[in-house]
Amino acid sequence: MLDHHVEGYLQHGIQINPGDVVFDVGANVGVFGVRVLQKAPDVKVFCFEPIPDIADALRANASLHGDGRMVVIQEGVSATLGEATFTYFPNTPALSTAHPEQWDENPGAFKEAVKSTMKNPPESMRWMRWIPTMFSGLIANYLVKGRHTVTCKLTTIAEVIKKHNLDRIDLMKIDCEGAEWDTLMGIGDEHWGKIKSMVIEVHDEHGRLEQVKQLLNKQGFTRQVVEQEEGLENSKMYNLFALR
Repeated sequence: MLDHHVEGYLQHGIQINPGDVVFDVGANVGVFGVRVLQKAPDVKVFCFEPIPDIADALRANASLHGDGRMVVIQEGVSATLGEATFTYFPNTPALSTAHPEQWDENPGAFKEAVKSTMKNPPESMRWMRWIPTMFSGLIANYLVKGRHTVTCKLTTIAEVIKKHNLDRIDLMKIDCEGAEWDTLMGIGDEHWGKIKSMVIEVHDEHGRLEQVKQLLNKQGFTRQVVEQEEGLENSKMYNLFALR
Protein backbone atom coordinates (compact mmCIF):
# COMPACT_ATOMS: atom_id res chain seq x y z
CA MET A 1 0.00 0.00 0.00
CA LEU A 2 2.83 2.40 0.88
CA ASP A 3 4.63 1.54 -2.36
CA HIS A 4 1.52 2.43 -4.36
CA HIS A 5 1.17 5.66 -2.37
CA VAL A 6 4.74 6.92 -2.83
CA GLU A 7 4.91 6.00 -6.53
CA GLY A 8 2.13 8.52 -7.06
CA TYR A 9 4.49 11.32 -6.03
CA LEU A 10 6.71 10.85 -9.08
CA GLN A 11 4.48 12.38 -11.75
CA HIS A 12 3.47 15.79 -13.18
CA GLY A 13 7.10 16.65 -13.90
CA ILE A 14 8.54 15.42 -10.60
CA GLN A 15 11.69 13.48 -11.53
CA ILE A 16 14.72 11.89 -9.91
CA ASN A 17 18.00 12.56 -11.70
CA PRO A 18 21.57 11.34 -11.04
CA GLY A 19 23.19 13.09 -8.08
CA ASP A 20 19.94 14.64 -6.78
CA VAL A 21 19.52 15.70 -3.16
CA VAL A 22 16.07 14.74 -1.85
CA PHE A 23 14.30 15.61 1.40
CA ASP A 24 11.71 13.09 2.61
CA VAL A 25 9.72 14.81 5.35
CA GLY A 26 7.51 12.18 6.95
CA ALA A 27 9.65 9.26 5.80
CA ASN A 28 7.83 6.55 7.78
CA VAL A 29 9.79 3.29 7.27
CA GLY A 30 11.62 4.61 4.22
CA VAL A 31 9.73 3.22 1.22
CA PHE A 32 9.95 6.51 -0.69
CA GLY A 33 13.63 6.90 0.14
CA VAL A 34 14.48 3.41 -1.09
CA ARG A 35 12.50 3.87 -4.32
CA VAL A 36 14.17 7.23 -4.96
CA LEU A 37 17.61 5.66 -4.67
CA GLN A 38 16.58 3.03 -7.23
CA LYS A 39 15.57 5.69 -9.78
CA ALA A 40 19.02 7.16 -10.42
CA PRO A 41 22.65 6.80 -9.30
CA ASP A 42 24.37 8.90 -6.64
CA VAL A 43 21.13 10.24 -5.16
CA LYS A 44 21.20 11.27 -1.49
CA VAL A 45 18.03 11.26 0.63
CA PHE A 46 17.53 13.00 3.97
CA CYS A 47 14.76 11.05 5.75
CA PHE A 48 12.87 12.68 8.64
CA GLU A 49 10.90 10.45 11.03
CA PRO A 50 10.28 11.46 14.68
CA ILE A 51 8.53 8.35 16.11
CA PRO A 52 11.20 6.09 17.72
CA ASP A 53 9.69 2.72 16.73
CA ILE A 54 9.18 3.82 13.13
CA ALA A 55 12.63 5.43 12.98
CA ASP A 56 14.18 2.09 14.02
CA ALA A 57 12.59 0.43 10.97
CA LEU A 58 13.70 3.37 8.81
CA ARG A 59 17.29 2.96 9.99
CA ALA A 60 17.15 -0.78 9.24
CA ASN A 61 15.92 -0.07 5.70
CA ALA A 62 18.59 2.60 5.24
CA SER A 63 21.22 0.08 6.30
CA LEU A 64 19.88 -2.68 4.04
CA HIS A 65 19.14 -0.60 0.96
CA GLY A 66 20.64 2.85 1.31
CA ASP A 67 24.33 2.08 0.76
CA GLY A 68 25.11 5.10 2.96
CA ARG A 69 23.00 7.46 0.87
CA MET A 70 19.97 7.58 3.19
CA VAL A 71 20.54 10.01 6.06
CA VAL A 72 18.09 9.25 8.88
CA ILE A 73 17.09 12.21 11.07
CA GLN A 74 14.94 11.11 14.02
CA GLU A 75 13.14 14.42 14.40
CA GLY A 76 9.89 15.96 13.28
CA VAL A 77 10.01 19.02 11.04
CA SER A 78 8.30 22.23 12.08
CA ALA A 79 8.50 26.01 12.06
CA THR A 80 10.82 26.17 15.09
CA LEU A 81 13.18 23.94 17.03
CA GLY A 82 11.76 22.22 20.10
CA GLU A 83 9.60 19.25 21.02
CA ALA A 84 6.08 18.07 20.26
CA THR A 85 3.70 15.32 21.31
CA PHE A 86 2.94 12.84 18.55
CA THR A 87 0.19 10.24 18.46
CA TYR A 88 1.62 6.89 17.36
CA PHE A 89 -0.62 4.27 15.72
CA PRO A 90 1.28 0.94 15.93
CA ASN A 91 -1.17 -0.87 13.62
CA THR A 92 -0.90 1.80 10.93
CA PRO A 93 2.34 3.74 11.50
CA ALA A 94 1.89 5.94 8.42
CA LEU A 95 -0.98 7.77 10.16
CA SER A 96 1.13 8.78 13.18
CA THR A 97 0.84 12.50 13.62
CA ALA A 98 1.26 15.56 15.81
CA HIS A 99 -2.23 16.60 14.70
CA PRO A 100 -4.63 13.77 15.70
CA GLU A 101 -7.48 16.27 15.80
CA GLN A 102 -7.86 15.89 12.02
CA TRP A 103 -9.27 12.42 12.72
CA ASP A 104 -10.61 12.93 16.26
CA GLU A 105 -12.86 15.82 15.26
CA ASN A 106 -14.37 13.77 12.45
CA PRO A 107 -14.00 10.05 13.24
CA GLY A 108 -16.27 9.15 10.35
CA ALA A 109 -13.72 10.58 7.90
CA PHE A 110 -11.19 7.85 8.67
CA LYS A 111 -13.81 5.14 8.28
CA GLU A 112 -14.77 6.60 4.90
CA ALA A 113 -11.10 6.68 3.85
CA VAL A 114 -10.77 3.00 4.73
CA LYS A 115 -13.96 2.19 2.80
CA SER A 116 -12.74 4.10 -0.26
CA THR A 117 -9.40 2.29 -0.16
CA MET A 118 -11.23 -1.05 -0.03
CA LYS A 119 -13.15 -0.07 -3.15
CA ASN A 120 -10.08 1.29 -4.99
CA PRO A 121 -7.04 -0.73 -3.84
CA PRO A 122 -3.70 -0.90 -5.66
CA GLU A 123 -3.63 -3.50 -8.42
CA SER A 124 -1.46 -5.80 -6.31
CA MET A 125 -4.11 -5.74 -3.56
CA ARG A 126 -7.21 -6.06 -5.70
CA TRP A 127 -8.38 -8.93 -3.43
CA MET A 128 -9.52 -6.18 -1.03
CA ARG A 129 -12.50 -5.55 -3.30
CA TRP A 130 -13.95 -8.86 -2.15
CA ILE A 131 -14.15 -7.67 1.48
CA PRO A 132 -17.67 -6.33 2.17
CA THR A 133 -17.44 -2.60 2.90
CA MET A 134 -19.69 -3.15 5.94
CA PHE A 135 -16.47 -4.25 7.68
CA SER A 136 -14.77 -0.90 7.09
CA GLY A 137 -15.69 0.29 10.58
CA LEU A 138 -14.14 -2.78 12.21
CA ILE A 139 -10.99 -2.41 10.12
CA ALA A 140 -10.76 1.30 10.96
CA ASN A 141 -11.13 0.54 14.68
CA TYR A 142 -8.36 -2.07 14.48
CA LEU A 143 -6.00 0.28 12.66
CA VAL A 144 -6.23 2.95 15.40
CA LYS A 145 -6.20 0.45 18.28
CA GLY A 146 -3.34 0.83 20.74
CA ARG A 147 -2.61 4.45 19.89
CA HIS A 148 -0.42 6.27 22.37
CA THR A 149 1.57 9.47 22.59
CA VAL A 150 5.32 10.03 22.44
CA THR A 151 7.37 13.19 22.83
CA CYS A 152 9.77 13.85 19.94
CA LYS A 153 12.31 16.46 18.96
CA LEU A 154 11.61 19.00 16.23
CA THR A 155 13.98 20.55 13.74
CA THR A 156 13.50 22.94 10.80
CA ILE A 157 14.42 22.75 7.13
CA ALA A 158 16.60 25.82 7.61
CA GLU A 159 18.53 24.14 10.44
CA VAL A 160 19.21 21.00 8.40
CA ILE A 161 20.34 22.98 5.36
CA LYS A 162 22.74 24.91 7.57
CA LYS A 163 24.00 21.85 9.47
CA HIS A 164 24.76 19.86 6.31
CA ASN A 165 25.91 22.88 4.28
CA LEU A 166 23.55 22.09 1.41
CA ASP A 167 23.58 24.31 -1.67
CA ARG A 168 20.46 22.74 -3.24
CA ILE A 169 17.49 20.45 -2.69
CA ASP A 170 16.33 18.96 -5.97
CA LEU A 171 13.11 17.52 -4.55
CA MET A 172 11.35 18.09 -1.26
CA LYS A 173 8.59 15.59 -0.53
CA ILE A 174 6.38 16.50 2.45
CA ASP A 175 3.88 13.97 3.79
CA CYS A 176 3.66 14.63 7.50
CA GLU A 177 0.00 14.11 8.37
CA GLY A 178 -1.20 17.67 8.85
CA ALA A 179 2.08 19.42 9.71
CA GLU A 180 2.87 20.56 6.17
CA TRP A 181 2.27 24.26 6.87
CA ASP A 182 4.56 24.21 9.92
CA THR A 183 7.21 22.49 7.80
CA LEU A 184 7.03 25.20 5.13
CA MET A 185 7.26 27.92 7.79
CA GLY A 186 10.61 26.45 8.86
CA ILE A 187 12.22 27.24 5.50
CA GLY A 188 14.34 30.37 5.78
CA ASP A 189 13.80 33.18 3.28
CA GLU A 190 17.36 32.69 2.08
CA HIS A 191 16.80 28.96 1.49
CA TRP A 192 13.72 28.92 -0.75
CA GLY A 193 15.84 29.48 -3.85
CA LYS A 194 17.77 26.27 -3.14
CA ILE A 195 14.65 24.13 -3.61
CA LYS A 196 13.92 23.06 -7.20
CA SER A 197 10.72 21.02 -6.89
CA MET A 198 8.19 19.98 -4.25
CA VAL A 199 5.43 17.46 -3.78
CA ILE A 200 3.25 17.96 -0.72
CA GLU A 201 0.33 16.10 0.78
CA VAL A 202 -1.94 18.91 1.93
CA HIS A 203 -4.77 18.47 4.42
CA ASP A 204 -7.17 21.18 3.28
CA GLU A 205 -8.35 22.41 6.66
CA HIS A 206 -9.43 26.07 6.89
CA GLY A 207 -8.29 26.87 3.35
CA ARG A 208 -4.79 25.45 3.77
CA LEU A 209 -4.53 24.19 0.19
CA GLU A 210 -5.01 27.68 -1.23
CA GLN A 211 -2.57 29.07 1.37
CA VAL A 212 0.12 26.62 0.31
CA LYS A 213 -0.47 27.26 -3.38
CA GLN A 214 -0.13 31.02 -2.90
CA LEU A 215 3.01 30.64 -0.78
CA LEU A 216 4.70 28.42 -3.35
CA ASN A 217 3.70 30.69 -6.21
CA LYS A 218 5.22 33.63 -4.34
CA GLN A 219 8.44 31.65 -3.97
CA GLY A 220 8.66 30.96 -7.70
CA PHE A 221 6.88 27.60 -8.01
CA THR A 222 4.56 28.71 -10.78
CA ARG A 223 4.00 25.24 -12.28
CA GLN A 224 1.50 23.60 -9.95
CA VAL A 225 -0.79 20.58 -10.23
CA VAL A 226 -3.31 19.54 -7.57
CA GLU A 227 -4.91 16.11 -7.50
CA GLN A 228 -6.53 13.60 -5.18
CA GLU A 229 -5.58 9.96 -5.12
CA GLU A 230 -8.18 7.49 -6.29
CA GLY A 231 -10.31 6.51 -3.32
CA LEU A 232 -9.73 9.77 -1.45
CA GLU A 233 -12.16 11.91 -3.46
CA ASN A 234 -14.36 12.47 -0.41
CA SER A 235 -11.47 13.43 1.86
CA LYS A 236 -9.66 16.72 2.43
CA MET A 237 -6.32 15.23 1.38
CA TYR A 238 -4.69 16.52 -1.79
CA ASN A 239 -1.32 16.10 -3.47
CA LEU A 240 0.29 19.33 -4.67
CA PHE A 241 3.07 19.07 -7.27
CA ALA A 242 5.13 22.23 -7.71
CA LEU A 243 8.03 23.13 -9.96
CA ARG A 244 9.86 26.29 -10.90
